[in-house]
Amino acid sequence: MKTMRIRFFAAMGLVVCALLIAGCATDVANRYYGSEHYAPRDPKEVELLWQRPNREFVVIADFQSRGESPEAIRKRAARIGADAVIVAILGGYYYTEEEWAGRDSKGNTYTRITGTAIKYK
Repeated sequence: MKTMRIRFFAAMGLVVCALLIAGCATDVANRYYGSEHYAPRDPKEVELLWQRPNREFVVIADFQSRGESPEAIRKRAARIGADAVIVAILGGYYYTEEEWAGRDSKGNTYTRITGTAIKYK
């Protein structure tokens, strides 16, 4: 009886640890468009944009992630041969007492990042 109880608590401890580890993992989603494949590029050659460029372009992929940096999104775009990646940062941490975005102490935090990899026409 005592052995069964020890096994039960040991198994429950493993389940709790597995859930905690899974909860801390980054989630990543990639969507590639078109059938043409491009040669990889040096990430330094891929423009990191924060808004839509004025030049004409085609979208070759969309990325989204939690827990990655804009530089990581740039590297992912470079692997598929993108000329640039348009990055958007979403979410973030905040204090309920600080209502105005941009003036809050957590204004530089984010919880999700998206990137649209593009090729110029």
